[in-house]
Amino acid sequence: MLVNGCDCSIAIQTAHVVIVVPYVSETIRDDLIFLQEETAIEGNGICRGLTKNNGVTGCVVTPLTLKTVPILFAITFGFVTIPEFVSGTKNLYQHCVYLMPMDYCDGFNVFKQRGSERKFMKDCRIGSFELRIEREQSIKLKLDVCSDMPSTVYLDEEPMREETVERFYGENVQYVIKDILTGSVFVEYKNIYGVTLLCNKEQNTITELWVRRVLEQDTDLPEHIDEMIITANLLRNTYEEHRYGTFSITLRNLVLISDETNIESADAVMGQLHYFVNGIVSADTFTVGDKAL
Repeated sequence: MLVNGCDCSIAIQTAHVVIVVPYVSETIRDDLIFLQEETAIEGNGICRGLTKNNGVTGCVVTPLTLKTVPILFAITFGFVTIPEFVSGTKNLYQHCVYLMPMDYCDGFNVFKQRGSERKFMKDCRIGSFELRIEREQSIKLKLDVCSDMPSTVYLDEEPMREETVERFYGENVQYVIKDILTGSVFVEYKNIYGVTLLCNKEQNTITELWVRRVLEQDTDLPEHIDEMIITANLLRNTYEEHRYGTFSITLRNLVLISDETNIESADAVMGQLHYFVNGIVSADTFTVGDKAL
């Protein structure tokens, strides 16, 4: 779904917390369908119809920050294990998140504010998502949001206030891969320019990974990846619990579908590899002083 809206404030409410996500583009709207009654064989030929509100549909694109990563990953991936206290720290908790089909995910509420328009959308789910990582750009998450309940108007006149926190960027991401040939050995690939993780959860969960890499001799990615770990760090991690400014995503059993590299170039060749993720997808995030998501 294309994103055309901008300059909008979005707040997400779970069972435990409400967060205002940073600057977003969005197209969330009421999903209206037209019910048409065909003209009768005999009569004046008038065609009748009416509109019906079929819930809410649309998408949101937002950069990932230190505060929003745990909540956004929880509603996106769908299943969060019991948080574990990180030994050797004062109040740091680790959350393990696993990708699950949409039907198994807990619902969340969305507050949208654009100018004088204020909308409340209840019991939303994530139908699909894209995680976009690219050097020299902030890491962004695109969420396709849907709900069976129509939106309503909320009357709170206070504007949503976004907390200024650090954003994750693509140049501070590490990619390590373990393939079938190397056995249990992880190898870091520094020629990866960025990746896009795509997941459709509406029926069966289908996950794909697009990898953009510079084509170099003897450093190309294997066709069958046993395990891939993507770790993002903040540019300046000044927190006492250093892992607080970190999140990692683990993908298992990746199979190459196609190689989209165009080698007709005089400069360094930048090409895309298209993988199908045939195994488990999980993420580790960290919060300070709060176990709840």
